[in-house]
Amino acid sequence: MKIILKVFAILIAVMLVWFLAQIVASESGEVVVLTTTDSKGETAQTRLWVFDYEGHQYLRTGDTGSGWYNKVLSNPSVSVARNDVSKNYTAVPVPELRDIGNELLRDKYGWSDAYIEWVFGRDTAIPIRLDPVD
Repeated sequence: MKIILKVFAILIAVMLVWFLAQIVASESGEVVVLTTTDSKGETAQTRLWVFDYEGHQYLRTGDTGSGWYNKVLSNPSVSVARNDVSKNYTAVPVPELRDIGNELLRDKYGWSDAYIEWVFGRDTAIPIRLDPVD
């Protein structure tokens, strides 16, 4: 019985370390706050990484099934708070920039992006260009 408890305790400890590493990695570096609106008019905020490329800001979804990404697809009018300044944008998926976006985020976020990539992969990542709304 003691062996079972020890194995169980080790498994719990490994899962806890994995979970905490994910949180630390996700919150490392620059994090912006995306505000989306669903079909009922309810808003949601999501903390995300951001990268700049050719004069535009981009977000990246790692999973096409993520809630915030589906909200962007149904209503591309979003707000992003970066450096404590909130601005309105039209969110435009740009899947053809996947490799460039992954490389820029890897360069910017270092070990954090490498860890997230190791856990979740980046084969289906989609950069989201933020076009400013005047």
